Amino acid sequence: MSAQPPLVNRRVIEALLRLELPNEPERRLVLVHGRYDTTAAAEFTTSVADDKRRIEVVEEHSVLGISDAWHRYQEEAPASGAVLVVATTVEDEQLGWDVLGHALRRQVLSVDRAEIVRLRFGATGLDPRIRAESWLVNALLDAEPHSGWPRLGSVLTLNAAMRALVEARLSISQASPDTAGGRGEARRETPLDADTLLAWSRSPLGPAAYAALATDEQQGIKAWLAKVAGSAASLLLDLCAAGRGQDAMALGVVGSAVAGPATSAETGLALGGLFGTIRIKPADLRAFTLAVEGTLIRWLLQAEQAGPEQHAARNRALDVLEQADRQAQDAGLTEALAGNAYLPSGFQARLTALASVLDPSGARAHDLAATEAALEDLRRHHLAGLLRARVRTAEAAVRLARWLAGAHPTVSSVAGAVEHHLAEWGWVDAALTVLWAGDAEAHEPVIAAYHSIYHAARGRRAVIDEIFARYLRDWTRTASSQTSGGALLVENVLDTIAVKLAGKSGRAPLILLVDGMSSEVAVGFGEELARRGWLETGPTRGRRTAAVAAIPSLTRISRASLLTGSLTQGGQSVEKPGFEAFWSRQRRSGVLFHKADIGGAAGQRLSDTLQRELAGEAVVGVVLNTVDDSLDHAAQGDRTRWRLSDVTYLGELLAAARLYGRPVVIVADHGHVLERGEGLDAPTATGNTGAARWRLGEPDAGEVLLTGPRVLEGDGRIVAPWREDIRYTPRKAGYHGGASLAEMTVPVLALLPADTDPPKDWHLLAPEDVTPRWWNAGGPAAETARAAEQTDQPSTTADHTSRREAADETAEAAPASSAADRSSFGAKLVATETFRFQRRFVRKPPEPEVMAAVVDALVEADGVLSLTAVAAAAGKAGRNADGFAATLQRLMNVEGYPVLEFSDNGTRLRLNVPLAAEQFQVDS
Repeated sequence: MSAQPPLVNRRVIEALLRLELPNEPERRLVLVHGRYDTTAAAEFTTSVADDKRRIEVVEEHSVLGISDAWHRYQEEAPASGAVLVVATTVEDEQLGWDVLGHALRRQVLSVDRAEIVRLRFGATGLDPRIRAESWLVNALLDAEPHSGWPRLGSVLTLNAAMRALVEARLSISQASPDTAGGRGEARRETPLDADTLLAWSRSPLGPAAYAALATDEQQGIKAWLAKVAGSAASLLLDLCAAGRGQDAMALGVVGSAVAGPATSAETGLALGGLFGTIRIKPADLRAFTLAVEGTLIRWLLQAEQAGPEQHAARNRALDVLEQADRQAQDAGLTEALAGNAYLPSGFQARLTALASVLDPSGARAHDLAATEAALEDLRRHHLAGLLRARVRTAEAAVRLARWLAGAHPTVSSVAGAVEHHLAEWGWVDAALTVLWAGDAEAHEPVIAAYHSIYHAARGRRAVIDEIFARYLRDWTRTASSQTSGGALLVENVLDTIAVKLAGKSGRAPLILLVDGMSSEVAVGFGEELARRGWLETGPTRGRRTAAVAAIPSLTRISRASLLTGSLTQGGQSVEKPGFEAFWSRQRRSGVLFHKADIGGAAGQRLSDTLQRELAGEAVVGVVLNTVDDSLDHAAQGDRTRWRLSDVTYLGELLAAARLYGRPVVIVADHGHVLERGEGLDAPTATGNTGAARWRLGEPDAGEVLLTGPRVLEGDGRIVAPWREDIRYTPRKAGYHGGASLAEMTVPVLALLPADTDPPKDWHLLAPEDVTPRWWNAGGPAAETARAAEQTDQPSTTADHTSRREAADETAEAAPASSAADRSSFGAKLVATETFRFQRRFVRKPPEPEVMAAVVDALVEADGVLSLTAVAAAAGKAGRNADGFAATLQRLMNVEGYPVLEFSDNGTRLRLNVPLAAEQFQVDS
């Protein structure tokens, strides 16, 4: 018998009885060597060989006590089958036969704790390594959950036992909630890896539970977890044992300060101070740091993606990183960790570095290159996806710096100016809006740099508006449909765009008039629509269509003129019959819906009448007022941009158009300018104020006098400001009616559902075609010079025709010339034996010339093109963009290698040029 009697509890007693009592079921006295757990029940019922047995447990450590307990038990004549269990330290030799003769197996039973473990797991065999680890046996008996140990197989292995112990002791769940209910159920285990352990270390009770374990159990668990989860587990559990579990992940981030070969002694000492008395092995620290970074990456990715874990993952990641920043600051390691790609302070350091090279003058090319590098460095920080608004602000600053680095744009006509405003300056306005909103968490150097870039770009835009106002003044005196100087007038938009889009027998278009939509708003919508799979089209290759608003640029004038097809003014009573009459002249029926006509009854977004017309043959027009209404009440959208979802009913109407195969025209009646707090707090003092942005009288600084047949207020003579900061009414979120380009430009987006051909002589407009190069990267000077040259040549109807003819001739010749140019990458690729072999496995493959043109277009675009651009490069062969892209993949992805892949949610194709060269054995 052992000098230190073992502690037994109810479960040990139950297991012992189930093991021994079936051999002598008539026995009612069981003597067990040990001490009974005082917290366990002294009386209970248990099942033995399918029989219910009533059990009473007492503890006696003398012969007399045992004898007395047994005789008393007999005298009380308990129910049949009841059993008295006596826990004792008395040895067999001290007991007489008056007791032993009644006892099970006629002796004091020793508990085989390993055997009890086997029984408690319902196993028939036991891994001998478990028996050799006494600490493990004792821990398994002590840690058994209330529901009992799960059934883990016929033989209880060491790994299974350790996993069960870790789960029970440390509260690390290994089963999903819907499968962890009871014995015998299938268990879906999660890996016991460093990622799981690090997440556990952030729990409120887990690390404390480990710290409370006996030393031998701590060491045993640590050794096993180090084997299955990697060496990072050792340092993590050492921190937990020292009561530092909640600090562990943050310390892992800070530990990267000594990961490099050039770590200073001071840095090492500072880090050692953070870890306290815990001895750190460099290899363990590196493994721990890498494990922490891997877990943080997973959390950050979850935080960037919509889903049930998004909010919790964001909080977990930021809690760790902010804690790490505090630790680094306390230890004096902030400077050593300035380059860290996880810490918020590292993000701030990269942002400050970007600010230091932002050059508002645009004069130093090397600064622009440094700016690009600094922006890319900021984007590579792992918090960039989480701090997307701050990155967008930095991107806006860099975009404006690129634009400022280009040649000064020129204006030489009203037609060219409005076209160019939609093509480029509207994008400038979008970046200015983002930069004006700023970064609430930025430090002073960053704020100063943003301020400088903003005012430099705003100053250049003001010059453009001033020059435009002079041309607008002269143009307005005589402008009409017959003498428009090449400009598309707002009243001619339906005839020029909507009628052509419908064609003679085509599907009737849906015309969505977004009241007050500026070029800035329109270009954002265009980007989002392309991502949603809409194809943009237009009469001019590579350029969207822009019209000139009526004067002043007010809703009751420009909207009525656009919807009726004639220069007029009025409200709904003019617009509805005028819209119907216009389409009647085109031998079509047309129906117009205003705000009150759009909404449906409970349970449906769109009214029955609107849904019926959308399913029919009529041209449907819908007026959407969200943008214009917001100018009177509050700041727009999220204050920096409009999304399609911000405009009430727009998403539902686009979905209906796609369902019924309708082309769509999204058009404004006029634009707007925003209140940016740059003007006077009070309105500009004038007499005869007509509205917020026009008045009667004589022009002053920042204003222009407009007269002529297109001026429908003030008896054909008004004053309108070209400066954005002038207003004649109390402050609002924004204004319209003035003479700035943002107000006078009417953006037009013509859209086709997928697999739809554009009208004759029209062209698909890929996102690459309508996005300025400086918006994303590269060549701002060349791009601006080219754009300015185009601005000097307004697009008259004759010009449009000649340009289209020239462009069509170029497009038709392109594949042939590509095939003839044996030096192009695409031509070389389609000439290979591998390509010819791949064609055999594709039904109706594109012609080699088409394939070569597409490959060359991808190479020219650094390997990435939108599906629209790919379809345009393919000509008629690419009319079904999605199907054509899938065919390209089958041709290009030799043996399954990802030569050509979809990206950006399937809206772009990405060509891996080096891999293509390798697979097709082509010199790139």
